[in-house]
Amino acid sequence: MTAVRPWRLAELAWPEVAERAAASVLAVPLGATEQHGPHLPLTVDTELATALCERLARARSWVLVAPALPYGASGEHAGFPGTLSIGQDGVELLLVELVRSADAFAGVLLVCGHGGNAAPLRRAVARLRGEGRRVLAWLPGGPADDAHAGRTETSVMLALRGQAVRLDHVEPGVTRPIGELLPALRESGVRAVSPNGVLGDPTGSSARAGTRILDAWAQELAAAADRWHDSLPHDRKSQP
Repeated sequence: MTAVRPWRLAELAWPEVAERAAASVLAVPLGATEQHGPHLPLTVDTELATALCERLARARSWVLVAPALPYGASGEHAGFPGTLSIGQDGVELLLVELVRSADAFAGVLLVCGHGGNAAPLRRAVARLRGEGRRVLAWLPGGPADDAHAGRTETSVMLALRGQAVRLDHVEPGVTRPIGELLPALRESGVRAVSPNGVLGDPTGSSARAGTRILDAWAQELAAAADRWHDSLPHDRKSQP
């Protein structure tokens, strides 16, 4: 029986990490713990980011997956019980210090499943690159009128962990494009714009659609990771 390549950092001891770190990219799933409407669990963003990192690691022998970061900048969802946020400054500082601690690796790939982390993530990456560190951030895209707990995320969760979706609680939210909603979201938070916490319409979601979305995201992530990996110094990226 062929041994399975260990690709989760959590499954390795430090000598095993030492053997492969210089030739490996550390993929860090960056998520959040926040409301996702009345039908989805608070862990959606973290589960999404973790799934994409794990797909990448299975396909690329030079990727190791770090334990996920389950908290992010979720202040806009504070009106809903269960949302936990460390704020934008907290996210930025956390990422800067985390990546600084990972210099043993060929590089660090931050895969973000939560749009609210985008601004502090950009600032952290700019600061880290200014220090000469090898870091790349990647976020999945989506329709402008389906920004949160809508058909995209509901379909993805049906594909990843369907039993966690409360199908009897699926209901539409606000379906205006996110660009039109941003001023009100920044001023008053999601609850003032959408009482049920949904920005989109999750009705009609399906696991089949979720699988297609995940496949497309995984391909986009792999392409971005490959381009970046090819640009790393050659002595840092030899195959483990």
